[in-house]
Amino acid sequence: MRHRIIRTLAIAALACALPAAAADIVVGQVAPLSGPLTPTGTHLRAGAQLYFDAVNAAGGIHGNKLRLHSRDDGYQASETVKQARELLRAAQPLALFGIVGTGNVEALLREKVLDEAGIPLVTVRTGASMVVKSGNPWLFVTRASYAEEIDRIVQQYETIGYRRFAVFYQDDPFGQDGLASAEAAVKRAGGELVAKAGYPKNTTEVAAAVQAIAAAAPQAVIMVSNTAASAEFVKQSRAAGNLAQFVALSTTDGPQVVERIGKEAAKGLAITQVVPDPNGRSVPLIREIQDNFAKFRPAGVALNHTLIEGYLGAKILGEGLRRAGPGPTRRKLRDALAQLRDYDVGGQYVGYAGESRSGTGYVDITILNKEGKLLR
Repeated sequence: MRHRIIRTLAIAALACALPAAAADIVVGQVAPLSGPLTPTGTHLRAGAQLYFDAVNAAGGIHGNKLRLHSRDDGYQASETVKQARELLRAAQPLALFGIVGTGNVEALLREKVLDEAGIPLVTVRTGASMVVKSGNPWLFVTRASYAEEIDRIVQQYETIGYRRFAVFYQDDPFGQDGLASAEAAVKRAGGELVAKAGYPKNTTEVAAAVQAIAAAAPQAVIMVSNTAASAEFVKQSRAAGNLAQFVALSTTDGPQVVERIGKEAAKGLAITQVVPDPNGRSVPLIREIQDNFAKFRPAGVALNHTLIEGYLGAKILGEGLRRAGPGPTRRKLRDALAQLRDYDVGGQYVGYAGESRSGTGYVDITILNKEGKLLR
């Protein structure tokens, strides 16, 4: 008996002397993995997973491996809240990531999901003013605002003499926010908003908007819309003889538009981008992503702007985890992210100061050429 007790105490002492096994860090995502925005949710997830795979292969962060748990909300705001709460209970994530949609993020904020759980949300697929200016200390936006995208559009086309603008928008908080930003930007530029027309969320019912905007004969149409509706609007507008310059926000994916309506109809569509060109090699971040994409190639996705956005957001989250130190908590992670200043993610700088929820203001404008490729 005496020997057994001594042996037990020795084993216990050895266990205390050994370093504790590192635990996985769970990150939760709720996004549209079904429905018309499936490619958006899927590519955001793939970008984050690509970063996690690269980090895990190098030993993780402070020895902890990163695991992503994703749930489908079908782009329905009520489902976003429901799935987020269920995910918080079931998986106990350290952070939330990659929520898609203005109304969806608004619902999380309105229902105080972040505040009640005390959990950071990093990367949202929205740049709406009510989100960016929410002041919520648990929210970290990793893209430019829609207002910044629209300002860039109006400034670009105002310099070449365009004065007559129209707005095609999704009739929900996302589209209405963009419409308000467009009205303000056009007014500041001394232009005229000659038409505005919406379509119902989660549909491609754009015929009425096509007719109303074509009748007003604008020089440029600002499109505050998602990919499926954008593609249908451009196709029908071309058929209706509308010769305006169509310019979509970054919520529209150019290659997917080409897939839906063909190169000829898509040719000339301009699209703002909030991350650098996925095919370039001049930006260190893009070289890093391209190299990791070759090593840990995700199945069924393309190396596009949305995947870049997911990777960028995950890298910002990863830097927050590094700065939070071993044994991170949700609050430590939040505080570490809030203290980011001029963090170089690879040729692009990110920082959060004061009440700002937006860490970057990068905006570029691309255009689809006759081969269906995006050019700067």
